[in-house]
Amino acid sequence: MRKQARLVRGVAALLLLAAALSLLSACSLSDLAAGGQSGADAVLGSGTRVLRILSGSENAELEPILEEYARDAGVRIEMTYQGSLDIMRALGQEDLAYDAVWPASSLWLNVGDTGHRVKHAESISITPVVFGIRKSLAESLGFVGREVSVQDLLDAIRAGSLRFCMTSATQSNSGASAYIGFLYALLGNPDVITEEDLQSETLKTQVRELFSGVDRSSGSSDWLKDMFLAGDYDAMVNYECLIIQANEELTARGEEPLYVVYPYDGLSIADSPLGYVDAGDEAKEELFLDLQAYLLSEETQSAIQRTGRRSSYTGVREENRDVFPEAWGLQPDRVLSPIRMPAADVLFACLNLYQTELRKPSLSVYCLDYSGSMSGEGNEQLVSAMEQILVQENAAANFLQASQDEVNILIPFNGEVIATYSAVGNGQELEDLYRVVRGQEVGGGTDMYAAAAEGLRLLQGYDLTQYTPALILLTDGQSGGSFSEFAQAYAELGQEVPVFSIMFGNADEEQLQELAQYTNARVFDGREDLTAAFRSVKGYN
Repeated sequence: MRKQARLVRGVAALLLLAAALSLLSACSLSDLAAGGQSGADAVLGSGTRVLRILSGSENAELEPILEEYARDAGVRIEMTYQGSLDIMRALGQEDLAYDAVWPASSLWLNVGDTGHRVKHAESISITPVVFGIRKSLAESLGFVGREVSVQDLLDAIRAGSLRFCMTSATQSNSGASAYIGFLYALLGNPDVITEEDLQSETLKTQVRELFSGVDRSSGSSDWLKDMFLAGDYDAMVNYECLIIQANEELTARGEEPLYVVYPYDGLSIADSPLGYVDAGDEAKEELFLDLQAYLLSEETQSAIQRTGRRSSYTGVREENRDVFPEAWGLQPDRVLSPIRMPAADVLFACLNLYQTELRKPSLSVYCLDYSGSMSGEGNEQLVSAMEQILVQENAAANFLQASQDEVNILIPFNGEVIATYSAVGNGQELEDLYRVVRGQEVGGGTDMYAAAAEGLRLLQGYDLTQYTPALILLTDGQSGGSFSEFAQAYAELGQEVPVFSIMFGNADEEQLQELAQYTNARVFDGREDLTAAFRSVKGYN
């Protein structure tokens, strides 16, 4: 009997091996490499054919539509979400590990695809960048039922009547598009913006005044919506479709909705182009074209419109008008006339000007872990990451350079606060701060709460209304200390300051998430690429 059992098990093992070999032969090596460990933010479907898409975060709302296609076509779609400017940078890299790109605007394809690798780019949907203002506030400002200009918005900000949240113009398309719209309107709608226009001191003053109304910043349009819903704010600049989604949640909670304002003289449009990255794979190209045809089909376009996106510049379909309630200020019949985006060199000049002179200055408190567990590779990565932020030549490559009024505070910690350092502006003081980072010795335990509490106490010495403040915490281990110490310091500060955390090594994600939820912030994963995590979090202030 034992001999017969061994024979049965042997036959079964051979059958399993044959099946495994058959599966291996059915998959390409590149598809196998992706597998379940692809690093994608979302994996839709479970087919053996794989399409990897680098996409703007706003397209996460389309996952159910993509999931349906993936299931019916027997395809696996791997979605990786990045900001449109990151997508632009990725297009400039020699090796691009994606089959398709899907930024918010054609602008980033035009300036990023210098190697002309992107083919078959087609707009999947369009959505304008608008102001969403609490309806009662919009009524008091006289914005309800009439056309509103950028100057009207600026006047309300100057009067102290309007404050708003928006994404960073150097990290997210919605912020960049809104900013370019402001420039056009305040310049009197020229045929094209020139670098000479950007030298106008009157323009600079007006834009600074406009950005003085920014309450909170974000590096992601989708997270900006989530942050707004979790906080207590009066307005945000975002995509029309995300304002609609925010209103759906606000009304479901019984709260006041946002009223949509279209700045008629500075209206920018996100046209959501989906393009194929040509690597000479005909089968992959055919798969891409099949997905694109599905997304552009009449039925799918109507389904996409149900998410609050538009299919044309001339209005929405009759069956979807209920998605665009006019009581919310939405204009389903509005003919959208977008501004003309500047040439690449002028665009980059605009972004550099925003980062170094026009935006509300940042006030960043870096609490950096120098405990014993950071010895060696961990500390080396930390120093390398901070080099990309503090050394301005490096920061400029990612539009993260400091302005002349910016404040950076450094708090190295282990089992206690080691010391505190600060630098104002973008000159030698900032370079000196980097030398501190590089020279600090490693050793001891871990108490991130003490460091964060000390950072909050230091912030009491500043008028935070003049800055975009944030506390940025990095740790690689489970923290000792007391959350209550942090909570008490936060209560004493009496103002909302986000505490962004970067998870590294064996950091306790639960502890970091607690801090993020308490302060309406988020946690970034720095375990695979600490430098990229630092760059991302810096885009949020």
